[in-house]
Amino acid sequence: MQIGLIGLGIMGAPMARNLMKAGFPLTVATRTPGKAERFAAEAGSPGEVRVASSAAEVAAASEVVITMVTDSPDVVKVARGADGVFAKARPGTVVIDMSTISPQVTRELAAEAASRGLSWLDAPVSGGEKGAIEGTLTIMVGGDAAALDRCRPVLEAMGKRITHFGPSGNGQSAKLCNQIMTGLNLLSVCEALVFGAKAGLDLSTLHQALTGGAANSWALEVLGRKMIDRDFAPAFMVRLQQKDLRLVLDAARESRTSLPGAALVHQLLAAVEAEGRGDDGTQSLIRIIERLAGLEK
Repeated sequence: MQIGLIGLGIMGAPMARNLMKAGFPLTVATRTPGKAERFAAEAGSPGEVRVASSAAEVAAASEVVITMVTDSPDVVKVARGADGVFAKARPGTVVIDMSTISPQVTRELAAEAASRGLSWLDAPVSGGEKGAIEGTLTIMVGGDAAALDRCRPVLEAMGKRITHFGPSGNGQSAKLCNQIMTGLNLLSVCEALVFGAKAGLDLSTLHQALTGGAANSWALEVLGRKMIDRDFAPAFMVRLQQKDLRLVLDAARESRTSLPGAALVHQLLAAVEAEGRGDDGTQSLIRIIERLAGLEK
């Protein structure tokens, strides 16, 4: 099966490598000049990789086209642009958008794809850069079940838990549920560690204790350790979490769903952005909670 992949960022590049390791012939393109060429030169995989100059060229060469870009407008441009996927994709092509974007925009793109004889799957992921590298991503899928069955071996090269949520847009809605929980888990870890610090507890000892009990979570194990070590390098950037929380709050407003916790995390992360630290990892939120508690580090 000929696979195309558009977007070779923090997530897209390791996903592409795993597709190549699984033996899929791959055509890649990026919006950043030279990035696709560098990826091809460094790939060093038994699979075949070809560099295309546009999303349209990727589509013309592929039976399955994967997009992994930043936001809804980026996916729309990749799909509908003059040199986009829709311009050259042959009928029967499956487009798998693995970006995190608006459920409503997803439904609109899926309808347009269907009108062109294409299938559109929304398949956003969770698991971060580590999951992308290890091929253990959680993949949440919306769209046609038959298209998913056809593409399941492709997704299995990148992820371990693949869940179908029904019609187009539902995969994106499931991912936004994930982002609500990751945001609130992040805040809970920040508050617990700041409270512990003010109580005079050794934070490494506290971390060891809490990770062994009911309070444990990925956020505590991984991000909590980074907070204690003052490691704010990004695995997932603040500005990208903010984009996802904006999508959450936009969708919640449309459905008249009150999400006070998600809104609070969004506002607190805005304080991180206001300091010019939007490219920090999300664990940088602890600095704001420390400041609110009178702790300066």
